[in-house]
Amino acid sequence: MTTVADIMTRNVRTLAPTDTVRRAAQSMGELNVGSIPVCNGQKLVGMVTDRDITLRGVAKGLDAEKTLLSDIMSKDVKWCFEDQPLDEVMETMAASQIRRLPVVSRDKDLVGIFSLGDLATKTDNEEVGSVLEDISEPATAK
Repeated sequence: MTTVADIMTRNVRTLAPTDTVRRAAQSMGELNVGSIPVCNGQKLVGMVTDRDITLRGVAKGLDAEKTLLSDIMSKDVKWCFEDQPLDEVMETMAASQIRRLPVVSRDKDLVGIFSLGDLATKTDNEEVGSVLEDISEPATAK
């Protein structure tokens, strides 16, 4: 059985809730990513995304030099365990329409990120296409 730990990306850069929005944006630019885990030590407390920066920061006129990530980050973050089977995690990603999940140990310490890119490049899983299709399906208005 293939688990998340077999293909996830390890040694992920994290930010602290006390880091600024500007630092997050600079880090995203350096890493060419759209989201970064936010941790207190090793404990996952949220994710900051380029969308968070845009909608919760820039659109509200907040000062990127002074605004803390704790003020704009997504706090209700879906995650998975490193020892979870891939099938379970792919179902979660498809149902929630998300392309990447923080990966935590059973002690809830951040140990990596699992993304569709990992799945596509590190496995020959034939379900990747259908998971991507489910994730990419337009959300309906609530």
